Amino acid sequence: MLNFLHKKAIASAISAPPGLGAVVLLFGTLASPCALADISDTIKPFAAASYSYDDNLMRLPDVVAGFDGPRSDTSRLLQAGFLFNRPIGRQILTGQAKWSKVSFNRFNQFDYDGKDFLADLEWHVGNHLEGHAGASYSQTLTPFSDFQSNVRNLRTERREYLDGAWRFHPSWRVRSGITRERYSYDLPAQAFSNWSEDATELGLDYLAPSGSRIGLQLRHLDGSYPNRLGDASAVYGNGYRQDEAKANIYWELSGITQIEFLGGWVRHRNKMLAGRDSSGSNGRLSVYWQPLGKVRFTGMVWREFGSVDNSLVTSSLNTGASLGSVWTISAKVRAEAQLRRVRRDFSAVSGLTLPGDGRDTTSTASLGLTYAPHPKVQLGARVFHERRTGASIIDSGNYRAKGVSFNGSVQF
Repeated sequence: MLNFLHKKAIASAISAPPGLGAVVLLFGTLASPCALADISDTIKPFAAASYSYDDNLMRLPDVVAGFDGPRSDTSRLLQAGFLFNRPIGRQILTGQAKWSKVSFNRFNQFDYDGKDFLADLEWHVGNHLEGHAGASYSQTLTPFSDFQSNVRNLRTERREYLDGAWRFHPSWRVRSGITRERYSYDLPAQAFSNWSEDATELGLDYLAPSGSRIGLQLRHLDGSYPNRLGDASAVYGNGYRQDEAKANIYWELSGITQIEFLGGWVRHRNKMLAGRDSSGSNGRLSVYWQPLGKVRFTGMVWREFGSVDNSLVTSSLNTGASLGSVWTISAKVRAEAQLRRVRRDFSAVSGLTLPGDGRDTTSTASLGLTYAPHPKVQLGARVFHERRTGASIIDSGNYRAKGVSFNGSVQF
């Protein structure tokens, strides 16, 4: 069967577009029996490729002409890396490393090499104390949805964390954790948005025999923007502090329905500009429903403070909803669909007076299909449509975009 797929891939690559032909040929070659032999029980190398088309790559407003002509472009991604899973006594070390090369057909100034590293140690001390410690690093192209530019702008994300939980009673658990996150941009025009955040968390949970839990979570955030100095810090502030007190609930309503809720009261304070402080309810409700063995639905609604990749505004109060479904059509074929709508209120946390109501709304819809001819090989296709109505003064004007992508991956 795999040899047949290899021959079909060569034939398809001859007639496919240049970028897509390379993707098809790559996975036809890798889908040979020799390529799929296990190399190690601990380290699992993999390779992936994709070919994408986007009719409004830089998310330009409808009334704005494209940079250097058309707005659309195609891109190719080649990726290689490995997963690892290594037990060390009772501890378990897991993670991954990925390297990507992304090339654009028309806007080749955006070509870049991506990196993605993650390591996590699941630790255990005795029978009642456990937790995680880890770090991650990611370098990718900054999304164009909030910062339109015809110059490449790479975003680097770093995260380190340590958490632990002590089950001092069969039904009770206390937990705590610390996290540090940092975002940085290589384009000088967006260095204003370089950001770091330290988070500390403390929680107490009641664990029911049914698998449900109910608890209380306290969290403190300390965020800073190191490049906001002088007049910039006087206008926008140079950081914030946020305190949260939330209920943390997971409810096994039935064998086919589970509900998860994290929400409560939040106070968001500007370190320099007290007039921009805000407080109120924040939370996220998730419902997981599997009425049929092969169909799953996930619904979410939320109201939360969030960060923004923008040169003027860096945070917003977000309200939104999403609905996703996964249909396992057969042992080898899976279909996925998602609808998502988010409204962001910039003035609620920035304190700036913006034209209109200082908000934007983004709606997205996507549909994907995945085919697995072999347990270690996946081929897929995805289409999407995105629409935004917003405030053009902060590079969040009205735009529409749609596209399609073809992808594949193989694990050795």
